[in-house]
Amino acid sequence: MRVLVNAGPWLPVPPRGYGGIENVVATLVPELRELGVEVVLATVADSELAVDERLAVFARGQFPLLQRPYNQVCGVVPAHQNAVLRRVAAGDIDLVHDHVEAAGPTTLAALGLPSLHTLHWDLQKHPELYGTFDSHVRVNGVSADQLSHAPDALRRHSVGHVHLATPLAVGADRRQAVRKEAYAVVLGRITAGKGQDLAARLAHEHRFDLVLAGPVGPCHNPEDLATADQQNPDVMYWREKVAPYVDGARVRWIGSVMGKARDELLAGARVALFPLRWNEPGGTAVVESLALGTPVVGIARGCLPELVEHGRTGLLTADEDQLGELIEAADALDERECREEAARRFTPAVMAAQYLRIYERLIEQPPV
Repeated sequence: MRVLVNAGPWLPVPPRGYGGIENVVATLVPELRELGVEVVLATVADSELAVDERLAVFARGQFPLLQRPYNQVCGVVPAHQNAVLRRVAAGDIDLVHDHVEAAGPTTLAALGLPSLHTLHWDLQKHPELYGTFDSHVRVNGVSADQLSHAPDALRRHSVGHVHLATPLAVGADRRQAVRKEAYAVVLGRITAGKGQDLAARLAHEHRFDLVLAGPVGPCHNPEDLATADQQNPDVMYWREKVAPYVDGARVRWIGSVMGKARDELLAGARVALFPLRWNEPGGTAVVESLALGTPVVGIARGCLPELVEHGRTGLLTADEDQLGELIEAADALDERECREEAARRFTPAVMAAQYLRIYERLIEQPPV
């Protein structure tokens, strides 16, 4: 089976730092190849992931261009998608697995090839597209909750959901326990939907230490804030809602963390806190926390109830004010249970096997 995996033109695979979709692709592709799938990766030229063939129009990721006016950047995705279409026209691709928002499924609709489009985002977006979607292209979600919010037209094309995975889950059940420190951590981009202001307020009210890790808009370090665009929505949220609680003692913001430092931060936390104010579709940070033996405490919305077993691998509540009380209660949870659950459910091999079954089903029932 030869599959063209379309990661898009925005960031290399794997990404160097931030890059949610590109991280998913980087996690999936090696396991697909282990299963015998030949992978043609549509990406940018400085991607370093090992594949059978790399397809690229741009030398490097075009993500910095997203802040420019539309008329300056509207050709980026079409140029990339045009290369995908030309490659598919060669006739040796069995299926396309697409990850490019909006433009992906609309481009593939012109083809008679089995096609799967993975939805990584809030499906309330693009109502004019998703509300009228009608194509041979099939879609999958990254959680059942995500698909439950999809318009009927899009849901009719769904083949179900595949939860996200993390390489950290491989052998997690055999990993040595790490000594826990006294802090809770919120990991992720600092933005209103993630609820860092709620976490910071509760830290002061319930007297627990809190570490916030993640970028504020384009700012990856505290010193970047001085020169940031103060009208950026995330910068405004930080300045008005979060910063008043950040005192450097009870509540700290350490900027973006990556690689080993990020893993150590998560593994050493007493809990990973998810004070969500939106329906998180996939929850990569959730499965990473479990794989590192850190229980999850969060708002019971989005994908969290699917990923976290309340009372075993974490504690969930629908009440924002109750969230702070659960921090201390979570100390009684067994980190080994978290690691074992991650090793069972959230390894890249588990994710790849699910996708391979979907590929085979779509190829056996080609579009008409």
